[in-house]
Amino acid sequence: MAQAAKKAGIKHVIWSTLEDTRKWVPLSDNRMPTLMEKYKVPHFDAKGEADAFFTDLGLPVTLLRTSFYWDNLIYFGMGPKKGPDGTLAITMPMGSRKLPGMAAEDIGKCAYSIFKRGQEFIGKTIAIAGEHLTGTQMAAALTKALGQKVIYNAVPPAVYRGFGFPGAEDLGNMFQFNHDFEQDYCNARNLDVARSLNPSLQTFEKWLDQNKGRLPLE
Repeated sequence: MAQAAKKAGIKHVIWSTLEDTRKWVPLSDNRMPTLMEKYKVPHFDAKGEADAFFTDLGLPVTLLRTSFYWDNLIYFGMGPKKGPDGTLAITMPMGSRKLPGMAAEDIGKCAYSIFKRGQEFIGKTIAIAGEHLTGTQMAAALTKALGQKVIYNAVPPAVYRGFGFPGAEDLGNMFQFNHDFEQDYCNARNLDVARSLNPSLQTFEKWLDQNKGRLPLE
């Protein structure tokens, strides 16, 4: 993609990327397992590693770091699930730490604004989010939107990694990175920056108002 952009002479490229977590947690660090022999959080690290393909070619690139998609609650089985007593719960290994999240559609609007403002963001890294929320705050918003109680089930990362669904280890490591380095991860995602790019930036509550009927409650 980078080579094609260079060959085509594109005037502005946005590469949707994430942190390379190995800068915080080297492969030799055993606080979380190494995956695929060379990653801690594969879907983060591979994107972060690929930043160099764009910068090394001298492309007019903006590196856009995104956040947890609230749409994951619809499409990737992360939405509220009924426990043995029938109570709905969301499960994440985030403890009481905050997780930056946003509506997927707002990413596109932020990117469009970056293109419109052109030179201002070429050569820069921009990180965006709609809100920084704890699991408890997300559960409260879900309770309000759905009209039935939703609790937050905070499990240890090792337990989450052991759930066995495809990608559980990757996501378990991701959440652990978000938890252990909350300040770095949240501080990079300044909400005012995202709002300046997209004045219609949605809060979690606003997103739920529009999408609560799409949540596959189990």
